[in-house]
This record gives sequence, structure tokens and C-alpha cells, in this order.
Amino acid sequence: MKDNTLEKWVEQYTDGLYSWAVYKVSDTELAKDLVQDTFLAASEKIATFKGESSPKTWLFSILNYKVIDHYRAKAKQPVKLEDQSFSNFFNDDGEWRPDKKPQDWHGHENHLLDDADFQLILKKCLEALPEKWNACVKLKYLMDKNGDEICQELEITPTNFWQMMHRAKLSLRDCVEVNWFNN
Repeated sequence: MKDNTLEKWVEQYTDGLYSWAVYKVSDTELAKDLVQDTFLAASEKIATFKGESSPKTWLFSILNYKVIDHYRAKAKQPVKLEDQSFSNFFNDDGEWRPDKKPQDWHGHENHLLDDADFQLILKKCLEALPEKWNACVKLKYLMDKNGDEICQELEITPTNFWQMMHRAKLSLRDCVEVNWFNN
């Protein structure tokens, strides 16, 4: 390949890679780092690029692995459970605590994701989750990974994955209700 090939790719694909990375990690600085790491990896492996796919596809593939590596590293960090206990939601009999019982969202669900203010609250609620839970939610719902793929990528058991997803959903619902519906 010519020496200026990678330079052209940087000019052509940086904006698209960056937009995709921001969407996947919800952090502009982290997205910049991931795109930079993508081009660094591409520069190290450009000699192995055979052109069987488009340069754009190849670069997005590298970026995808960088995002997965980021979440894998986050998932290995310990979880602090002081505010994430089931006792925050349920009493000793396993029933909802009255102040934590899910609210009726009917009438709101059709356009909530189109509301910029709601998106900001949801993003803050996601960021407040323990890193492992955050990684599971983002891999499942933003990267459309299935449970088996997530377990493999994060090196966790299916039981652990579903437990984290359940707790994450409880916490997200509670956070959204407190910060969106009750303000």
C-alpha cells in the first residue's frame, strides 16, 4: 500500500468512526480515544489489509473490537453494591416497597426516546450504573449482542449476565422515574 493510504482513510472515515463510537460508548472523549486507537491498530496492520472488504468496513471492524475491549475491561472491575441491593426495591416478603413500585408510564412511551431531555436523563442513569451492568446493557441494547455473545466477550456466566441485566433494569427504571417523572 502507498504511504498516504492511511492518511486518506483518516480524512475520509474519522467523522463516521467518531459518530459511531460516541453512539456506542456515550462519551465523546472516550470515543476520540477509541478512534485514535483504531487508526493506530490499522497503521500497524495495514500491510495485512488484503482489500477483501472496503477500507471503511475494515476500520469499523477494528473499532468494534476496540469498543468490545473497552466494555470487557470495564466488566472486570468490581461492583459496589451498597446502593444496588434488592432491599432497596423489595421488602422481606419479596413484595415491592410502596415507594419503589413501578409507575405507570403509559402515555409517555411513544415519544420519550425522541425527547432530548429524556435522553439526557437516560444517559445519566446509564452512567450511574456499576460498570459491569452498564457494559451489559450497552452491549445488549446498543450493540445488539445476544446473551451468549456478551457472556463470552465479558467472560461472565449466563446466570451472572441475567442477574446483572435484571438489577440494571431495576436501577434504570428507578433512576428514570425519580429524575424524569418525579421532577
